[in-house]
Amino acid sequence: MTAPATAETERTTDPPTVDTDGRGAGGRRRFGTLVLTLAVVVGLLLGYAGGLLTPRLTRPGDASVEAGFARDMSTHHAQAVGMGLIAFQRATDPEVRQIGVDIATGQQGEMGTMQTWLRSWGLDPTGSQPPMAWMPDGAGLVRNGLMPGMASAEEMAKLRAAQGREVDILFLEMMIRHHLGGIHMIDGVLAASAEPDVVRTAQTMRNTQRTDLTNLQAALKRLRG
Repeated sequence: MTAPATAETERTTDPPTVDTDGRGAGGRRRFGTLVLTLAVVVGLLLGYAGGLLTPRLTRPGDASVEAGFARDMSTHHAQAVGMGLIAFQRATDPEVRQIGVDIATGQQGEMGTMQTWLRSWGLDPTGSQPPMAWMPDGAGLVRNGLMPGMASAEEMAKLRAAQGREVDILFLEMMIRHHLGGIHMIDGVLAASAEPDVVRTAQTMRNTQRTDLTNLQAALKRLRG
């Protein structure tokens, strides 16, 4: 099964090529966005393929911890992908742009894996239970309909409207909070599930997000100077 990079693998922070004299910058940015779009699609397809590799002798049910986690973490990841794309397209700092594209492509692939689990279990992408119902303390973690660490619609609008260095700072702050919430959810499924494929993927997610947090926090400290 294809999985994101482990904690031992550090993300590259090499800045993308910059047109120093200003000619062709728009074309390069459009090309970069196209490449990112293709990378996200490829990551999603690889995630789907990876989710099909493990034979199913028993299938988690509709109200299971595994199904709840797959549904809720897919929603959680979808927002992170959107935030990462904003950072890639509009951040001013090369490292922040690289972190954004890494998170977007990595979490898109993980979404593909989780959606494939649900299909292989014969379950719908959405269930009848409320968000976080699969965690013992789940109901208390939901705030205004948002799962742990998720940004509100107003916060997402502020990020989209931000200009210049403000984009970098807002993205880093929001993604740090987002990852902390995501890790809490991952810890929840690791404590409750014995399904091997879910456990392996969740452990990899946790390692990756902990590495992300180190990079996000270091970048925020540097930009705040």
